Amino acid sequence: MLTTEIIAKTRDRAPLSREQIDYLIGGFSRGEIPDYQMAAWAMAVRIQGLSAEATAHLTAAMLASGDRLPRRDGPPRVDKHSTGGLGDKVSLVLAPLLACCDVQVPMISGRGLGLSGGTLDKLESIPGLRVELNPDEAQTVLDAAGCFIIAASERIAPADRRLYALRDVTGCVESIPLITASILSKKLAASLDALVMDVKVGSGAFMQTLPEAQALARSLVDTGKLSGLPMRALLSDMDQPLGRAVGNANEVREAFDVLQGRGPQDVRQLTIELGSELLPMVGVSEDRQAAANRLNAALNSGRGWETFQNMVAAQGGDCSAALPSLPAVPIAAPRDGCLSAVDSQELGRCIVELGGGRRQMNDRIDHAVGIDIEVKIGQNVRRGQPLCWLSARQSDAISPTRLQACFRLTDESVQPRPLILDRQ
Repeated sequence: MLTTEIIAKTRDRAPLSREQIDYLIGGFSRGEIPDYQMAAWAMAVRIQGLSAEATAHLTAAMLASGDRLPRRDGPPRVDKHSTGGLGDKVSLVLAPLLACCDVQVPMISGRGLGLSGGTLDKLESIPGLRVELNPDEAQTVLDAAGCFIIAASERIAPADRRLYALRDVTGCVESIPLITASILSKKLAASLDALVMDVKVGSGAFMQTLPEAQALARSLVDTGKLSGLPMRALLSDMDQPLGRAVGNANEVREAFDVLQGRGPQDVRQLTIELGSELLPMVGVSEDRQAAANRLNAALNSGRGWETFQNMVAAQGGDCSAALPSLPAVPIAAPRDGCLSAVDSQELGRCIVELGGGRRQMNDRIDHAVGIDIEVKIGQNVRRGQPLCWLSARQSDAISPTRLQACFRLTDESVQPRPLILDRQ
């Protein structure tokens, strides 16, 4: 079998067999296929795409390149994955709530790179908490708390790790088949019974238009089914940050608030919507409404907060310890108006520049850096009232006018988009 023939077939949109994809991924993993040939193949996929069957074969090959979490008798295993967006702290709330509903949640998460914050970075704001656990430690946490949120080991889909590094430097990140296989190869390694995807849509998301997001959602759900993993996908609005807190420790505080019955309504709503898709899929709730009732009961009773604290303690952390914090400086509205749009990309850039995010994977993060948003799309503000509050070690490193420009004010009234835009 020749690698050049596989590249040419992909370039020409000819079908690829399972054996050809296994040969390609296996050879790349073993170092037998050079980076330049793999990069050429990835670009061919980026331009020409892959069939649903080939995407499923690619997912299986990347999964087979590494280990799977061991599975033994016990409750159903479920998980949620988000394509990422500013202020997305849903995993911190959803995992413990699901664990209160007769399922286990082995959540393998990632770190932030660029404008999208990582769940692991947020969790590491909690003093003492460990996310690098070996399989035995992870199983102990799962048994104790019903959920964990940890980093993927180097043995989880290592072929994806290598391929992503190539995609990142060759302009092949924005490929729906490659995104699909990257996400699902890691999720399948957790030996799940069901998965729900939160595909973000809007100016602050990877997929900025609804048709793009729908195409990704369809690819994920179809590939999941072909791989034997029941899946659903929600398409949620990311034209503005989720909730009010942006930044690692800030978002953990907001997750604490939601778990204790406070916090922004949009965070709570999205959490319940995602969980309500999962529970009926594994037979522990009759339908979405029954699932929502169970999740709300776990939230309102405080059981979700108790489970979160148990998970944190089992991972070495302490929820009663003070989270990193810095003084907050108000950023005032320059005029009266109704908030019509938020430049989430620019807000994310400001966070990164102030040390709250990474430009490169080995950058250190200042967990205390953050922005707390006072105004949501459709709300009115008066001149001089705070649009947001900035917490940074050098707050003058970002000019107030730059932050003000992230909040577009208009004289007309504006209706925000629905939080849930579509279901797949």
